[in-house]
Amino acid sequence: MNLLLAVVWVAVTGSLTVVNFAFGFVLAMVGLWLVREQVGTVGYLSRTWRLLILALLFLYELAMSAYSVAKLVLSPRMDLKPGIFAYPLRLEGDFEITLLANLITLTPGTLSVDVSDDCKTLYVHAIDCSDPEAARRDIAEGFERRIMEAFC
Repeated sequence: MNLLLAVVWVAVTGSLTVVNFAFGFVLAMVGLWLVREQVGTVGYLSRTWRLLILALLFLYELAMSAYSVAKLVLSPRMDLKPGIFAYPLRLEGDFEITLLANLITLTPGTLSVDVSDDCKTLYVHAIDCSDPEAARRDIAEGFERRIMEAFC
């Protein structure tokens, strides 16, 4: 909603610049904060903050995974143990599960393979599955926790 109001601001002012768009975004955020109880957006700013944290976590994981995969592939002796492990999901909604699966797939070295029929288990392929418990813990404490904070 904030982005839509920022676009409206840019259209009304007729100035398509980054500074004007950012000003419209901040103006919309302040406006929504002022009328939050009337329009039902209590927690809008905190949800925006949690979404930003999730995006930053993804960028961090993307960089770290890319480095790890490059290091594994470029090492003279590739000691890889690829495999598929089952990850027990705490997420319940289709959107949240899909988001988690996509974030895992977009991270180098991992790939979401399937979701069980009851939506309780996500199957993940890892380039190095020598410690599946550590991989499960990383997903639970990273992406899944931040998705739950932002959307549940």
